[in-house]
Amino acid sequence: MANSSKIESSKAPEPVGLYPHARKVGNLLFLSGVGPRERGAKKIPGVELDEKGQIVSYDIEAQCHSVFKNIRYILEDSGSSWDKIVDVTVFLTNMKDDFPKYNKIWAEYFKENPPCRTTIEINKLPTPIAIELKVMAIID
Repeated sequence: MANSSKIESSKAPEPVGLYPHARKVGNLLFLSGVGPRERGAKKIPGVELDEKGQIVSYDIEAQCHSVFKNIRYILEDSGSSWDKIVDVTVFLTNMKDDFPKYNKIWAEYFKENPPCRTTIEINKLPTPIAIELKVMAIID
């Protein structure tokens, strides 16, 4: 693909599949789905699992802060920044309970000029998490 390059962050969690953290195409940056996991760690911030790896309880606020941190890592390692995010797709596993908390935290991170956003409820994510974000940003 002409004028396209893969980007891997040294700080964000390792992808759980065969995909890069992000791909730069022209002056656009497309991030793969980003969750709250931490790089090199098995424990997921804000998540308690049973012996079978199923979610027993979770703290959506802790997961939100961790997701935003991971996005910031990928943006910075890509040559972009938080203020250059233009579009976000949010995947939540519990819209009723988690959306109000997520929306409150979103407002803390995007006080001015927030990006476009779509929020979708899904049954399950590939790892035992309650939130994942798909982000598009620009690179000057």
